[in-house]
Amino acid sequence: MNKKIGILGAGGKMGSWFANYFIKMGFEVIGYDSDNEIKAKSVTKANSLIGAVLQNDYVFLCIPAKKTPEIVRLVSKEMKRDSCLVDISSTKTKTATSLLKMPKKINPLCMHPMFGPGTKKIDGKNIIIIPIKDAKKELATSKLLFPKANFVTIDAVEHDKKIAVILGLTHLINIVFANILAKDDKILLTEKMSGSTFQAQKIITESILTESPDLIETIISNPELRRYAEEFWKDIGRLLTETQEGKSEEIQNYIRASQEKISKNVDLDKSYRKLSAMFNSASR
Repeated sequence: MNKKIGILGAGGKMGSWFANYFIKMGFEVIGYDSDNEIKAKSVTKANSLIGAVLQNDYVFLCIPAKKTPEIVRLVSKEMKRDSCLVDISSTKTKTATSLLKMPKKINPLCMHPMFGPGTKKIDGKNIIIIPIKDAKKELATSKLLFPKANFVTIDAVEHDKKIAVILGLTHLINIVFANILAKDDKILLTEKMSGSTFQAQKIITESILTESPDLIETIISNPELRRYAEEFWKDIGRLLTETQEGKSEEIQNYIRASQEKISKNVDLDKSYRKLSAMFNSASR
């Protein structure tokens, strides 16, 4: 391929990942980042935001979600006809609206890569596509750019509802767990006493902490998260109250109800074996 790709935020973790990926794919990559040094090799560094989008066939926005609508408005006016502006933010309702308002000469592509900058191969990794103008064309473009990925198409509102659980609730739980660990002045003893459940949870928490505070804030600021977080907090309060009141039957019924519902679609014993295998592999 001799296509040109501009990457805004090319010095960030995901921006660097996309830069390296597209260089290997044969693209000419032009990068711009006002906050971070661009370290990816073979990237042509643009001197300005507009300089990073002129004459490019694709422009990827690897920037904080809260900045995306304004950047879309600014750069879409400067991009060449029939070029493609790609948003990869983790919440979509506002960004999808901004992409829809772009000049008709620009092709929008709204995607959410469900992998992080530590990914070595994209084979089978999920990318969520949010249709903006032409669902078939946008999916075809996505498959051209990421031929080995797996694609899921969903609208912006439903995306944010699902991501509230997939990322929002998991991040919320883990950053609170991290705060509890950070206050443990005998953490070495805690780790020494721990088993695989704690150690696996700690690894997940620590990996989330490698993300920028700005990204984590964006993820947990998803308006759709509030409903699930309130339900989560309500159930915690209920279980704690029932333990204090010695209501063993109610607690066990709560647990059994979850076991029965989830086991309809999942082999719980297989999940346990999978976790053990993952943990043993990570411990080597």
